[in-house]
Amino acid sequence: MSENSSEKSKEMAGSNGTKNNAPSSKTIEDLLKLLGVSETAESEPQAKPMKDYKFWKTQPVPNFDEEITEEGPIDALKTPADIPENPYPLLKDFEWVTMDLDDADEIKDVYELLHENYVEDSSEIFRFKYTKEFFNWGLKPPGWKKQWHVGVRVKETNRLVAFIAGIPLDLELRGKGIRSVEINFICVHKKLRNKRLAPVLIKEITRRVNREDIWQAFYTAGVVLPSPVSVCRYTHRPLNWEKLYDVGFSALQPNETIESMTKLYEVPTKTQTPGLRKAEFKDLEQIYELYDVFHNRYEMVQRFSKDEIAHWLLGAVDPEEAKKNQQVIHTYVVEDSTGKITDFFSFYLLPFSILKNPKHESLNVAYLFYYASSVGVGKSRKDKENQSLLKERLQQLVNDALIICKGLDIDVFNALTSQDNTLFLEDLKFGLGDGYLNYYLFNWRTSQITGGINEATKQLDPEAGSGVGVVML
Repeated sequence: MSENSSEKSKEMAGSNGTKNNAPSSKTIEDLLKLLGVSETAESEPQAKPMKDYKFWKTQPVPNFDEEITEEGPIDALKTPADIPENPYPLLKDFEWVTMDLDDADEIKDVYELLHENYVEDSSEIFRFKYTKEFFNWGLKPPGWKKQWHVGVRVKETNRLVAFIAGIPLDLELRGKGIRSVEINFICVHKKLRNKRLAPVLIKEITRRVNREDIWQAFYTAGVVLPSPVSVCRYTHRPLNWEKLYDVGFSALQPNETIESMTKLYEVPTKTQTPGLRKAEFKDLEQIYELYDVFHNRYEMVQRFSKDEIAHWLLGAVDPEEAKKNQQVIHTYVVEDSTGKITDFFSFYLLPFSILKNPKHESLNVAYLFYYASSVGVGKSRKDKENQSLLKERLQQLVNDALIICKGLDIDVFNALTSQDNTLFLEDLKFGLGDGYLNYYLFNWRTSQITGGINEATKQLDPEAGSGVGVVML
């Protein structure tokens, strides 16, 4: 729940510098690290003493060195009546607005603000290429509230200069339900970053959420704030290596050629899993049930209603509306000979604009989203025999996802070390990036959850796996 900054980009390298590891990049990794709720001007890639977090030390978040003896809320219990009805004060030149994302002009304002100011590499070459469809899908799930799309405009010009969004989230943490919101897309215009608008944005959306009797929020950041629940690492799987090389994402490894690197990342032309097909609305009931039982494997999950599954995995609750958003979210199922859905996987698309390349205008990027397999249902991640079976199954399914994405002209496929991803990442030639994603819970104490990486080495830890079953945009 904090503001994006222009932190200098760092070079991304593979875990061992070998040819099968992550491509080198001076740019895109920073964009990925800053996705979601990113840093304030006071935040750093590494933890600082609590006293140095001028804003966060005033908020109900755990200290870094706090010993967690009991999980639960940090603040004393309150009611909506305890929360002020009026917004927090702003500087005299600005005013609060509630953005109407059903209005084309207001969507355009949000798009332009995010496109020009949200996350950008230090060389100003790459920017996220948001669309109306992406906002429809990402910011308007079932139960969304207009008042949780908060903007700040300049009074004199009506220009939108800041934005923050919240959407409903039913989180489950070690079996305990936590009614909360997911906070995302916080953005302040570059020229106003010294006005400390970000903390006020966070306070204002907190006020609006509290007025709805919700007291917890879930958010992520590429930087360390007080205090992460878990940490996952970014991984990248090139699909169009030569293009990635052209735009500066990939570097040519020693003793390799463009031809050899391209061949290294080739994928088959046809999917391999019998019964694999695009998901349809007739599959909704089975997808919903499979998701729910499969995700009992993880310590931290998002519990969806059937309408929410329809929205997040099929595009929308209404089939006609879903058609508009299915260019963003893609879901595939595996159906056996009896008509039973045994597996599904999904990915979403969010491309980059390339601003200074004479050959390429955009980079097409896919992100692994939710999946489930009957192979893992009812089994613990500590069951080594089942983990071996699940590894084989997920490797086949995600390899098919790569093949599908190659057919969609996707250039790179990204995944975190969350869910059971550590079972297949190395075998499918995903490379470790140097970016990490920290998960946070506002106004909630809880002990740490493993994020799929070894705490000391930061390398993949397939044996421990990840307890994080939540995927955020």
